Amino acid sequence: MELIKQNTQAQIIKSILVIFLGSVLLAVSAKIKIPFYPVPMTMQTFVVLFIGISFGYKIGVATIGLYLIEGIAGLPVFSNSPERGIGLAYFTGPTMGYLIGFLSACFLASFVKLKDNFLIIFSKLILAVSTIYIFGILWLGTLIGWDKPIFDLGVKPFLLAEIFKIALLVLIAKKILKFRKLI
Repeated sequence: MELIKQNTQAQIIKSILVIFLGSVLLAVSAKIKIPFYPVPMTMQTFVVLFIGISFGYKIGVATIGLYLIEGIAGLPVFSNSPERGIGLAYFTGPTMGYLIGFLSACFLASFVKLKDNFLIIFSKLILAVSTIYIFGILWLGTLIGWDKPIFDLGVKPFLLAEIFKIALLVLIAKKILKFRKLI
């Protein structure tokens, strides 16, 4: 009985550590801007999907949740903070829908399995990342008005970078899953 209690406590501590380190990784990925066409790219969506694949949905969604709480609490973890604001004021700005979409994307990415072929992995990751943009344009349209070219502003500039990041994840997804089984 004591051994079970110790194993449970060790698993909880391990999970908390993984969640914290994942939120740090996501914050770092938000700050690194890579020159890309037509707009610079961050690796945030790559890390969101990576977290879903490598941590599974429970730990993955908890990680994204912690990241969002950190940002709402005022830590400068979001992509353009503190330059464009911090905390709840930044969170409720134009990027709120995308940030909320991180939760669904991470959840859906967790359904990538070792037995999936590359096309299935690609399809699952496209679906997952699409939810980021669906939530993003729904919020953006509500915020700035539906009379604006929402797709052209909030999705189109990022499509090429997303395809690049997803292709990279497809290539390493099985390695990530094999490593996850070892932990």
